Amino acid sequence: MEKTTNGNQTRMLVMTGLFAALGCVATMVLQVPSPTGGYMNLGDTVVILGAYLLGPVYGAIAGGVGPALADLLSGYGIYVPATLVIKALMGLAAALLYRALKKQNWALVVCGVAAEAIMVIGYWLFDGILVGSLAGSAAGLPSNFVQAAFGLIVSTLLALVLKRSGYVRREFPNL
Repeated sequence: MEKTTNGNQTRMLVMTGLFAALGCVATMVLQVPSPTGGYMNLGDTVVILGAYLLGPVYGAIAGGVGPALADLLSGYGIYVPATLVIKALMGLAAALLYRALKKQNWALVVCGVAAEAIMVIGYWLFDGILVGSLAGSAAGLPSNFVQAAFGLIVSTLLALVLKRSGYVRREFPNL
């Protein structure tokens, strides 16, 4: 875990829970079924934004738990383990890369692309296991690309707006 004081650690745990809940709701609010049995959703926006705001450890936890819970609650239980790992890796990668690129505005796009590449490739591979064919699981790629584009654009725009806020800069030094 990252260095924190007791009060700050409690705050980060609460914010992690909040972002997990937001990720769950964003994933469940609009679900468009994909040809491979999964669904397109809005959760990537929260996963990536949470990574920027919370940092790699807390962002990965929130990013994995929220969407995995949404899969469970939505009847997509078979996707829970994959979602937990894929979305946590998305959050971890976005946050670590954002730090490595010195939190520059342009880095938001690079980090979002990297995170979404993990999502697209991760679900393509997992769907390949489920259907027994990577070629067959390619049918889900278009919907994952649409989801990735939406998540990238909206998380980038929201992060840029939040970066301008003095309050957010004070409360979320990771951004």
